[in-house]
Amino acid sequence: MGWIWSLIVGALIGVIAGGITKKGESMGWIANIVAGLVGSSIGQAIFGHWGPSLAGMALIPSVLGAVILVAVVSFFIGKK
Repeated sequence: MGWIWSLIVGALIGVIAGGITKKGESMGWIANIVAGLVGSSIGQAIFGHWGPSLAGMALIPSVLGAVILVAVVSFFIGKK
């Protein structure tokens, strides 16, 4: 059951990152979950584990990492 909670928190982080970068409308739920989970790993690796946490993810560093991930990916995908 822990992995379901991680997917839900990952989706929430992805939605927040999409809203901050204004790319949330173009991303589907799967992309939001992936962005949230991968962004969480990136953010915690760069910024550490501080602030409130859910499902083992520090929320503030996770959102920052997801914002960075979404911005970088949309920069490269947006170039056509």
